[in-house]
Amino acid sequence: MTTSDDDNVRRPGPGGTGDAGPEGDPLERGSNRLHDAKQRDDKIVALVRGKVYRDLPTDLYVPPDALEVFLEAFEGPMDLLLYLIRRQNIDILDIRVSEITEQYMRHIELMKVLKLELAGEYLVMAATLAEIKSRMLLQQPGEEDEDEEDPRETLIRRLRDYERVKEAAGRLDELPRLERDLHTAHAVKPEPVKRHAHPSVGLKEVLVALADVLKRAELQKRHTIPREGLSVRERMTDVLARVNGQAALVPFASLFDLDEGRSGVVVTFLALMELLRDALIDLVQSEPFGPIFVCAPQAEPTQDLVETGAETGGDA
Repeated sequence: MTTSDDDNVRRPGPGGTGDAGPEGDPLERGSNRLHDAKQRDDKIVALVRGKVYRDLPTDLYVPPDALEVFLEAFEGPMDLLLYLIRRQNIDILDIRVSEITEQYMRHIELMKVLKLELAGEYLVMAATLAEIKSRMLLQQPGEEDEDEEDPRETLIRRLRDYERVKEAAGRLDELPRLERDLHTAHAVKPEPVKRHAHPSVGLKEVLVALADVLKRAELQKRHTIPREGLSVRERMTDVLARVNGQAALVPFASLFDLDEGRSGVVVTFLALMELLRDALIDLVQSEPFGPIFVCAPQAEPTQDLVETGAETGGDA
C-alpha cells in the first residue's frame, strides 16, 4: 500500500474554507513532492514523512490482500475543482485556468498512486480544463473578438451553479430532520379513572345482610334421612328364618352384612349369642380351627358338616 505521512493528514473536505494556503496544505505538499518525484523517476514506491522511496525495504512484507485505508473522497470533479479554487482564496469569476488545471492534474495523478477508482467524469473535467487552457494560450491579446465567448464562462457558470446547490444542501442538512434529530412520540394518553366515594356501612345494614345470608343458607340445607336403628330381636328373627329355611349348613361369616358397618356386625353377633343361649341354633365345625357353621338344633350335621367343610376348604 502506498502511504505518506503528508497524505494521511486530514485534509479539508469539499466546500472547506481553505484558510491554509498552498504552502500550508499537507495534501498540496505531498502532491507537489509526488509530482516532482515522478518527473525524475516513475518507479516510486512510497512517500513516508516527505521522503521518496523507490525500493521496498528488504525486511518489509506486504500481504497481497493488505488493507488499504483512504481519506474521504470528493463527490465529483466539480467538487474537486471548487475545492482547489477555494483553497487559493480566489474569486470564481477570476480563476486562473492554467494554475487550476495543473493542480487538478496533480490530484488526478495522486489518486492514481493511491489506487483510487477514477470515474470517467474526472477525466472529462481534466480534458475540459486542458481545452480551456489551450484556447486561452492560443488566443492572441490583440485578436479578442467581442462576439467570441470567454472559454472560462461555461466552466464558471457550472461552478457557480454547483456552489449554490452545495450551499443549499448544506443549509438543508443543518435543519432538524425527523427520525434523525426529532422522533415522533407514540405515547397513548391513559383513560381517566373515575373515583367514587364509598358510603359508610352502619349496624343496621350489617344485620340485614346477615339475615339474607341465613335465609339463603336455609334454602340450601340438605334433607338428611336418618338410618333406622338396628334391633337385636329383629336380627334374631332374621337369623332363625335363614337357618331354618336352608337344608344345608349356613356359614357363620355369611350371616354378617358388612354394608351395615360396625354396628350391624355387633347387632348380628349379639343376636347369635342370644339364640345360642336359648338353644335355638347350634355352632359346629368339622375340625379344630376349621370353618364355623350354624344349623338348627334338631338337625344331624355330621355328614353335611364333613361335605361342607371339604367344599369351603377351611374358610371361616
